[in-house]
Amino acid sequence: MQIRELTDSICVLTGASSGIGEATARALVAEGATVILVARSADKIDALATELGDKAVAMPADVGDAAAIKQLFTRIKADFGHVDLLFNNAGVGYNDPFADSKPEEWRKQIDANLYGVLHCTHAAIPLMKGRSAPMISTVSSVGGRYGVPGWSVYCATKFAVVGFHDTLRKELGGDGIRVSLIEPGAVYTNWGFNVTEDAMQERRDKVDALHSEDIANALVYAFAQPGHVNPQELLVMPTRQVSP
Repeated sequence: MQIRELTDSICVLTGASSGIGEATARALVAEGATVILVARSADKIDALATELGDKAVAMPADVGDAAAIKQLFTRIKADFGHVDLLFNNAGVGYNDPFADSKPEEWRKQIDANLYGVLHCTHAAIPLMKGRSAPMISTVSSVGGRYGVPGWSVYCATKFAVVGFHDTLRKELGGDGIRVSLIEPGAVYTNWGFNVTEDAMQERRDKVDALHSEDIANALVYAFAQPGHVNPQELLVMPTRQVSP
């Protein structure tokens, strides 16, 4: 299969300290791209950047902090001049029936899952205009298509992300900027607040869950398509997972 050459593409990855973000960084560097690793955990992305070599740069930031993201993209513009891929991967999820949930948990999820996407996307768009085959890709969730009991606010943020991308796609298509969603089912990651590690492991084992590399491969597949091809939505589910 012929895919587009990604060498020297400038790729900004949020939530890059572990899981899907880390796997995606490795996959893109293997294709010759330069990755800008963004996460709150400075020590983790520093270590990953050191491991990946001169194709990786660590830039710690909290995606929910508008001022920090503005400063981040000012630095990216100064250092690189443009952005070819924004991969909005950072996210937070709390498992509680809504009646038992806490407002501080709502805010954390909305800040990371929605405002983080808005802040980064708004800052990246000017650096993408005029580029060949640029892409904004965001990790949503099967929970952005179907409500899942216990994940009400999380699902609300993901439904919002889906609607935002549907509209953004129509706004940016004329500029040649592709807008894509990746919506995973169960994935083996360290994600999931208020859920014990054993319980999460049991759920994932039951459906033979996806691995972070599976989602990274989906991102590389989408980004590497020719500029006139936009894989708008990739719903990636474990074969054995037949419901959200």
